[in-house]
Amino acid sequence: MAQQQRMGGQPMFIMSEDSQRTQGRDAQSSNIMAGKAVAESVRTTLGPRGMDKMLVDSGGEVVITNDGATILNEMDIEHPAAQMIVEVAETQEEEVGDGTTTAAVIAGNLLGEAEDLIEQDVHATTIVEGYHQAAEIALEAIAEQVQEAEVDDDVLKQVAESSMTGKGTGGLTAETLAETVVEAVRHVDTDDGVARDNVAVHTQIGASSNATELVPGIVIDEEPAQETMPSEVEDASIAILDVELEVRTGEVDAEYAIDSIDQLNAAVDAEESELSGYAETIADSGADVVFTTDDVDDRVSSALAAEDILVFDNIGSSDASEIASATGASRVGALDDLEESDFGEADRIRTENFGDDDLAFVEGGAAAEAVTVFVRGGTEHVVDELERAIGDALDVAATALESGEVVPGAGATEIAIADRVRQEAAGIEGRKQLAVDAFADALDVVPRTLAANTGQDPIDALVDLRAAHESEGRAGLITNGEEVTIDDPFDYGVLDPADVKREAIESAAEAATMIVRIDDVIAAE
Repeated sequence: MAQQQRMGGQPMFIMSEDSQRTQGRDAQSSNIMAGKAVAESVRTTLGPRGMDKMLVDSGGEVVITNDGATILNEMDIEHPAAQMIVEVAETQEEEVGDGTTTAAVIAGNLLGEAEDLIEQDVHATTIVEGYHQAAEIALEAIAEQVQEAEVDDDVLKQVAESSMTGKGTGGLTAETLAETVVEAVRHVDTDDGVARDNVAVHTQIGASSNATELVPGIVIDEEPAQETMPSEVEDASIAILDVELEVRTGEVDAEYAIDSIDQLNAAVDAEESELSGYAETIADSGADVVFTTDDVDDRVSSALAAEDILVFDNIGSSDASEIASATGASRVGALDDLEESDFGEADRIRTENFGDDDLAFVEGGAAAEAVTVFVRGGTEHVVDELERAIGDALDVAATALESGEVVPGAGATEIAIADRVRQEAAGIEGRKQLAVDAFADALDVVPRTLAANTGQDPIDALVDLRAAHESEGRAGLITNGEEVTIDDPFDYGVLDPADVKREAIESAAEAATMIVRIDDVIAAE
């Protein structure tokens, strides 16, 4: 419908006739409904008993996961307000690596509470101010929940295991994988902080998840240029080339007339001389292993194989850069420029076959500054979910190690925050108090959802949690095998980095207040 104003009795069109406009309460209601729907779509995945989602795209590709950020990205959401909730999960994933579902669910419930207040004629600005003040109180409450003990390897293991439990890893496997995660994070812990980018995750189908291991180096999907080349080289000197080791050809198509056998032999000899020159140059350089981003002629690779030199050709530029960074090698663009100072070093380079796949392992030496979690699993869906779970665990372990702050999980922190916000709300005057109280009610969605996902009655569980928090000072919903109890999460090793909770509160509050303030939606074709 065309938007218009009247001047002198005549309509004046100021927007396209194809434009659509939604204003006032209708705009607020539409946006809030969209945000709540997105949050509801991931709510059942929360916690150790959370369920998975199967996402099928138009091409038939299937993703099975309970990772909030992955689910929301795969859903291809278009509604602009709903997309803001997706961005909450994305921000959470980028900043701290976990808590994506928690952040999205809290944001959705903040919108639901705001909708109730709007229906009670509480102005959106008042709601926004109350939410901002409540968020500040919540951050102070998180600081009060931080564990006083040092964040050592045992604590890091508990943080990693808490992150992975319920993500398709199984109880025993999560415990085993947590040890690998802590070992990886400790390996890249430097005086300047945790070099999280130096930890890679590589997946390979064909064994149980218990076969997952930590490789002190990097793993790439490459096979030797010749089968006769050595499968393992120790104390390797590594050359990385951006050079084509084939017969040089001109840029212009040309034909040469050969009138005699001598001319043909001369041409063949010239080719052989050129190719053998490549092999001799590399062999004389002292390199044991060669990675090149271009083609290698079979005659060159055969000659290098005879010298027990391991060659990988046609590797990707990103792989070449990764190897160079890990081993200290320099990429060389001309064979004549290759010098010993360009070489990288590794304790061992080996190749291994896994069914139809060949992998190269660059281990130890300078390459040991980087590590790879080599993830195994029986099917593609299993290793994909393990990769996501381990990636989150690495992120939270690195976050906990850097900040040195962990808080109780299992809904205990949210119960404590909500209790603190309610106490502070009593001293706030005016209608803003209603918004602060509503913020506390929205936080209750986390323990309520955890209870529902474990088969408990959400209301009864919430009442019991509040009572236990009041009497004991710390209480969460603990899932221990088939038994669900209310107890101190610290006693069970259910821990989360404090930064995960802070980020979830801040990003959820920001998204919710931004959506609540929108009272006019203009959509133009």
